[in-house]
Amino acid sequence: MTRAVHHLDLWVDDPAVAASEWGWLLGELEWDVSDDCRSWAHVDGTHLFLQRSPDQLDAPYDRLRPGVNHLALGCEDRATLDRMRAESSAHGWHELFADRYPHAGGERHVALYLESSEGFEVEIVLGE
Repeated sequence: MTRAVHHLDLWVDDPAVAASEWGWLLGELEWDVSDDCRSWAHVDGTHLFLQRSPDQLDAPYDRLRPGVNHLALGCEDRATLDRMRAESSAHGWHELFADRYPHAGGERHVALYLESSEGFEVEIVLGE
């Protein structure tokens, strides 16, 4: 069976900071990190890479401009979702929509919304 998504490349401003933030998040979701700590692989074969563009512009990332708004990643159980919520700020992430957790996406949708220090949004969805 062919994967729906083969890989994602995220171009980041500071690869070391991004590797720390994304490394924690992806590790919690059981993605395997590569030896260089700049790429991860999911059990389904999907890969995620962090890179700095050789043509890096001096403009900050803005998910509200044209382009990708956010990534949505799956989570196996509510205990992991709750633990990630509790620990996220210690790993550079800021919770979005905290007043509506865990149903910010609607009553039947259980998810945690986080934002990295560079402004990347990740929606961690329970069981989907």
